[in-house]
Amino acid sequence: MKSFALLFLVAICGMGGLGQKLKPKKRSNGEEINFRTKTKDVCTMSVSGDEEMKLRIECKSQGMSYWCEFAGKPSVCRAFRKNPKIYWNQIAMELRKLPHACESTQVLKTTMCQKAPTEALMKQIATGMEPEDLANQEKSVQKTSTSMRGAGKSSVKKIGKPPMLPLIKPTQHGQGSENETEAMKLAREHCWESLHGFCSYIIGIFRG
Repeated sequence: MKSFALLFLVAICGMGGLGQKLKPKKRSNGEEINFRTKTKDVCTMSVSGDEEMKLRIECKSQGMSYWCEFAGKPSVCRAFRKNPKIYWNQIAMELRKLPHACESTQVLKTTMCQKAPTEALMKQIATGMEPEDLANQEKSVQKTSTSMRGAGKSSVKKIGKPPMLPLIKPTQHGQGSENETEAMKLAREHCWESLHGFCSYIIGIFRG
């Protein structure tokens, strides 16, 4: 009876170990794949996440560097679950054919998951450049603003003094003021109050 119980325990342990071996191994995060684009940009591709995965691509080109990120659920694809390494290698192969790894790549497709649902596709969610490139852009903006300030100062210097108005002789000014007062008197005598200004103007013209 004791020997039968021991054999039963050994059989259960063996089945448990077999079940563990049959479980698929999870892909470890942080795996990196290095590749070069068509224009020889040096790129690194890294993967993170479990059900919803994130793919980050970082590249260095001539005097600049850029990056982009993709997100999706490739685990929905049965072929991916069988061999995820082939899936990521196929994506790297497609990126090698492009001159720029982050331009014109809104969606990453593979031959092994062509018939998978759309949620399995890796779609671009972000893209950008490194801070050194942004600093160069800020310098160019500062230079432009400085040149505009210099142009503004030079235009101010070119503005000359306003032209001098001709002086009116005192006699002429006196005569004009006398004519105006007489015209206003006549307008007050012969015109309505609301038309005093207009009447005095007309009378002044006729009186010279």
